[in-house]
Amino acid sequence: MKNVGYNEYLKEVLEQLPKGAFLTVKNGEQLNTMTIGWGTVGYIWKMPVFMVLVRHSRHTYRLLEEAKEFTISIPLKNDFKKELALCGTKSGRDMDKIKEAKLNLLPAQTMETPIIDGCGRYFECKVVYQQSMEPSLLIPEIKGTAYKQGDYHVLYYGEIKASYINEDYI
Repeated sequence: MKNVGYNEYLKEVLEQLPKGAFLTVKNGEQLNTMTIGWGTVGYIWKMPVFMVLVRHSRHTYRLLEEAKEFTISIPLKNDFKKELALCGTKSGRDMDKIKEAKLNLLPAQTMETPIIDGCGRYFECKVVYQQSMEPSLLIPEIKGTAYKQGDYHVLYYGEIKASYINEDYI
């Protein structure tokens, strides 16, 4: 692994994100990963942040509420299509998605939450702010397409504590 600035390889990160990335959370002995297709990397409050969205109904939401940390593993060279599909459609309440998807874990550099092996880009994040969406503030076009069932997201702002690449998968 090679440490890089949080803003390095952002073009590749932002191109891959709509195709899927892994958001992983560990709370004690409970571990779960889910697929994300939305998020953003930026700089606020004098720190680099990765902002992710997690619905209240997700198993990951409960874990993240306790753990207050997460890792992001972004496939760049390997596509992980089947694994991302499984982790995006199944619940960690019902199965061990990491085992079912045959994902290999590696220890993170600064967090208890591991990363997914075989990805090219990694972020380790500590939650510094979170907020539930306020539906009345959302424009109708987005509300009608992304929230038909009323299952809104919580926005988690994670301070990026470590940022690195695996050069074998870039």
